[in-house]
Amino acid sequence: MEKEKGKKSTAEKNIALMKRFFPYLKKHLGTQFMVLACACVSAACEIILPLIVRKITDQGVASPEGLTIKLIVGITVAYIVLRGLDSIAGFCQSYFGHKMGTKIENSMREDIFDHLQTLSFSFFDNTKVGQIMSRMTSDLFDIAEWSHHFPEMLLMTIVKFVASFFIFATMDFRFAIAIFILIPFMVIFTKRSRSKMRDTFKEGRHQVGEINARIEDSLLGVRVVRSFTNEKTEREKFSKGNEKYVDIRNKSHKYMSQFHSTVKFLDGMTYICVIAMGAVLMKEGITSPGDFAASLMLISTLLGSIRTIVDFSEQFNRGITGVERFAEIMDELPDIIDDENAVEITDVKGKIEFKDVCFSYVKGEKEILHNLNLHLEPGENLAVVGPSGGGKTTLCNLIPRFYEPESGEILVDGKNIKDITLHSLRSNIGVVAQDVYLFSGTVRDNLIYGKADATDEELYEAAKKAGAHEFISSLPNGYDTYIGERGVKLSGGQKQRISIARVFLKNPPILLLDEATSALDNESEKLVQESLERLAKGRTTLTIAHRLTTIRNADKIVVLTEEGIAEQGSHKELMQKDGIYANMYNMYAII
Repeated sequence: MEKEKGKKSTAEKNIALMKRFFPYLKKHLGTQFMVLACACVSAACEIILPLIVRKITDQGVASPEGLTIKLIVGITVAYIVLRGLDSIAGFCQSYFGHKMGTKIENSMREDIFDHLQTLSFSFFDNTKVGQIMSRMTSDLFDIAEWSHHFPEMLLMTIVKFVASFFIFATMDFRFAIAIFILIPFMVIFTKRSRSKMRDTFKEGRHQVGEINARIEDSLLGVRVVRSFTNEKTEREKFSKGNEKYVDIRNKSHKYMSQFHSTVKFLDGMTYICVIAMGAVLMKEGITSPGDFAASLMLISTLLGSIRTIVDFSEQFNRGITGVERFAEIMDELPDIIDDENAVEITDVKGKIEFKDVCFSYVKGEKEILHNLNLHLEPGENLAVVGPSGGGKTTLCNLIPRFYEPESGEILVDGKNIKDITLHSLRSNIGVVAQDVYLFSGTVRDNLIYGKADATDEELYEAAKKAGAHEFISSLPNGYDTYIGERGVKLSGGQKQRISIARVFLKNPPILLLDEATSALDNESEKLVQESLERLAKGRTTLTIAHRLTTIRNADKIVVLTEEGIAEQGSHKELMQKDGIYANMYNMYAII
């Protein structure tokens, strides 16, 4: 009973996954039906050959003189025409089938990419990029191949089985019994083996994702690897993952080999049963040589079809596993979405309020922020300082709703940010972080991220305000210079100034500066700081500061610790207070 329940649950799971996949296939049903029709034509053409052999053999044994040139030529021409039809059907089946599979793959990849854009930061915090890449590439390719190959091969086999059964029945029903008696054994064995192969395929796909993640991590950190001369360590890490993949594949190959070997044995049993039975029946004069020859050819056709299905059972497992892994991503729901009554916010002044805000990255664990209350007036420049782990960066991430507070409210211009659409909220916020991300492409490609329809004049003006125009103009191709992956061909200060120029183009009323100069040398820091001061002018600005000398002119400074806001006031007021801020500033000044 338990086994039956397990089988049933697997069948139900497969049906559910097929339902998830069907909407993508539904768009191409016309093409699918045409491909299946071509498959039927190919199957019919293949079945006709044994009938031709049967006719010629019986005629030759019964009356050789009946094999006239006219009959032979007629049969030959008819068969050539059939094979020509078969070739045309085979071309259409292959070309349009693969074309349909590619379109399905493309639609699924677009959907999963679009869905990934909606997922919250918490998903990416806990998911390796390599795993996502594996699902978007190799998994979807397997689905594309399975989507057209498996149905057509399954249909061809059914057509051949049904046609063969009726042909056998017209010759001698005992041939039909001998051949079809072994088929249930094949079906039972196929069901038992398929679940094992499916598990190993899924495990293998997961490990491919782990290998991709390891490669990505090692290549993106190649400078760190080289600087610490840890090439050997990276090789060992990669080899360990690679060896695990080999073990999984070996296990998969073991199940497949057992599967194929058993099917091959059952093939042989079917052949010998028919040969032995045919020999006895011919000896007794019950069957004709033509029926016997046709039976052997039909067996070859049938068993070839079974072997094809056996081969494609592997593809079925790959395909259905791919659909399962695709569904796992698509079933991930974003933590942060627009409320159904959310509204667009316009004419933003920049007033920001935190009211009793509590937040932790993992529910139930220690809170990063606890009952935080903070207030920024429009155009005010507020700086947040304090030890690591106090929640400074978290504070920045909550305003554009990259993360959601567990309790409390964050207001922009008096409106709870949960009541504002994400697009309009984030459109009014500019972020300049310490870890600048530039996309692979040209300087221009990265700048227009701030405003897609920006003119050249607007680009140049933004770059000038950010102090970037001069160095960009000196690059080999100016604004059209390729800067490498993540801007690797630029210095830290140059990358930061480009990121500032992007925000100038966006021109938001609210600005978040998250330790934007902490990783720069003194000269670059001075240039970037000047750019940031120009950028912050007239905007509500929240600055996370590491170098305290950069925020002396802030309207208000808040000292944030693990216990919450410890001090707040202007630089002058806090220095006179001679508390945490004064100690931090004096320590920094000495350094």
